[in-house]
Amino acid sequence: MGTDSRDTITRAEKEKFHAGGVACNCSDTMMLVHLSRSHERVSVISLPRDSYAEIPAVREPDGTRREAHPAKLNAAYAEGGAPLAVATVESMTGLRVDHFLQIDFRRFMDGVDAVGGVTVCTGRRLTDPATKLDLAPGRHHLAGGPSLQYVRSRHVDTSADLGRVQRQQRFLVNALGGAGFKKTLASPAGAARLARTLLGTATVDQGFTASDLVALARELRRVPLKDMEFGTVPIAGFNPLIENVGSTLRWDDERAARLFATLREDRQVTSPASRTQPLDPPRLQEQPVVRGDTYACA
Repeated sequence: MGTDSRDTITRAEKEKFHAGGVACNCSDTMMLVHLSRSHERVSVISLPRDSYAEIPAVREPDGTRREAHPAKLNAAYAEGGAPLAVATVESMTGLRVDHFLQIDFRRFMDGVDAVGGVTVCTGRRLTDPATKLDLAPGRHHLAGGPSLQYVRSRHVDTSADLGRVQRQQRFLVNALGGAGFKKTLASPAGAARLARTLLGTATVDQGFTASDLVALARELRRVPLKDMEFGTVPIAGFNPLIENVGSTLRWDDERAARLFATLREDRQVTSPASRTQPLDPPRLQEQPVVRGDTYACA
């Protein structure tokens, strides 16, 4: 989960990387990651922040019960923190979430810097008036701050959040496949430092320790990019406006159910011979699952 919390970055960083504004305390990036039982395959499915969700009923600290209600998916974190966000995802997907990793602006920037930056590629110019991202076509090696601008940008074209999701997936592929990540994990001290950076000082139980996270990262390092698959939950369109909620994305229930059943049964989402290419910019109702090597910088 990537939250929009920015209290931990300095005023100078907010100005330099155009990361100011008022945070909604939401989970604006949510990726469901499945590591196969054999640890030979990874499936990553993004859950758009504006997805229609039914937030489960919860018991408030004072003992009162808050009933289930409709909202955007990213509002679950704002209402009840990570536990409610996880419970909402579990109820919508039918999957059990064993662990979660909560990343704010500070942890993201420091994590990128800890691996020496991440290389991204673009076949067209990417400009965003909000984040001030401005990348010419080609390869760019980005440090933590510019990387934050890259993964936050959602105004580079009409694909909005779906385009941002695709760029976030590409960023993750190139981070996992980059020499800096591999070099960091090859050093016990470097791996431990990266884990502590990503976990931060959160007091919420994220389901694993720094040692667990290092072990998981080393497992991911051994998975070739061709055995990583990336996609977005199937979208059917927009729901009618909901009072006090606004415009929400409607999942394609039938296709989404098949996708989550495939993950639950520990099966591969894409065909081994698949040559599906990502859409750039992506279209609302056509979000293919693609292999990691398709996203990797040439």
